[in-house]
Amino acid sequence: MILAGDVGGTKINLAFVEPSVRTLEIRGSETYRTRDFSSFEEVIAAFVGSLPHRVTAASFGVPGPVVNGVVRTTNLRWTIDSAVVAKQLGIPSVGLINDLQATAYGVLRMKPEDIRFLNKGAPREHGTIGVIAAGTGLGEGALVWTGTEYRALASEGGHTDFGPRNEMEIELLRFLGAEFGRVSYERLVSGPGLRNLYRFFRTRSGNPEPPWLTEAFAAGDPSAAIVEAALAGTDHVCRESLDEFVSVYGAETGNLALKVLATGGMYIGGGIAPRIAAELQTPRFLEACMEKGRYRDLLTQIPVAVILNDKAALFGAAHYALMNPDRNSRT
Repeated sequence: MILAGDVGGTKINLAFVEPSVRTLEIRGSETYRTRDFSSFEEVIAAFVGSLPHRVTAASFGVPGPVVNGVVRTTNLRWTIDSAVVAKQLGIPSVGLINDLQATAYGVLRMKPEDIRFLNKGAPREHGTIGVIAAGTGLGEGALVWTGTEYRALASEGGHTDFGPRNEMEIELLRFLGAEFGRVSYERLVSGPGLRNLYRFFRTRSGNPEPPWLTEAFAAGDPSAAIVEAALAGTDHVCRESLDEFVSVYGAETGNLALKVLATGGMYIGGGIAPRIAAELQTPRFLEACMEKGRYRDLLTQIPVAVILNDKAALFGAAHYALMNPDRNSRT
């Protein structure tokens, strides 16, 4: 029985996964709010103590770079040490990989109904596969064919410098630069990034925030409230914010496709994409993705798809544990 985990800045998904000849089956899972715990070990204890399965292997996708089996999470104040977790579970070793590596491996385990294509393209056999995912942060990664199997590459590409494409985005860069100094793509393409976009467009509009929207922000997730108002057409600033979010998301998806030459396809994961899948199917996203000058023709041949299965990273973590039964991750 594999203990698999998808650790995020907002929530943590844990599952017991049983491998069979062709599939991975989840035998028990739980979602925890990150803010309710002071360490990853506390989350593990809460989950393992709740279900009657004996763990024989474990692997976790974590938000941040893993160095010598240890990660200091990017959007959390946690340090996760694979050796400490292995000792807690009573097993020889634990796989600790970047969260986008886990999502990338999850792509290999997806069924047709778990994927919605935005662009069918013409994938090349064994071509590199790119993965991008906006949630609490912006993750990026890739799968590279080794000659016998795909291996996932770790990346912190979401933290690269934001590149404005027009006068309005230059203004946006200045607006965010005055607050943050340096502006990365994650400052725009993430849950907090959507709120940053909203603040920019609200300031730019010169119109006060409507009281009902202020109440919605205070009552729950501001990013979700922005998306809801945009889709309902009840606030023009929210609509502008979501449109720009979709456009920048598309642009960076195309950027990553060029960086890794993703002839095997680009896959969009994370918690935000399934909620706005219809928006990603509009010309706004794909035009931004493919409008790369002399490389437009190449981009149009690259498949682009949204991952609809929110357990992709869990399956990917379990897949990694099966690939590396006797080796701790030291990447």
